[in-house]
Amino acid sequence: LIILLFSLLLCNCSSLFTTPISKILENPRDYTGKTVTVSGEVTRVFSLFIVKYFVVKDKTGEITIVTEKSLPKIGTKIKVKGTVKEAFSIGEQQLIVIFEKNDT
Repeated sequence: LIILLFSLLLCNCSSLFTTPISKILENPRDYTGKTVTVSGEVTRVFSLFIVKYFVVKDKTGEITIVTEKSLPKIGTKIKVKGTVKEAFSIGEQQLIVIFEKNDT
């Protein structure tokens, strides 16, 4: 039992743990293309035709979530799993987003 618990603590199970948003934004190369789970409060939502996104803020920062799912309401506490991508880059400025797929 102890070995099993220790193994669970050492594994990198992204569905069990959330990644602080600041870690993703500070080291985007380490996370690009990888699946992460973040949690926090929804602070903004946007929808225009096929483009839908919302912003999640935790105690370390905020990140944009591009989604195929229904948009959550502002103020909702949420946990999101998706793939980290660089949406665009202009000079030293870049927009790092998480793409959340509809799993249905």
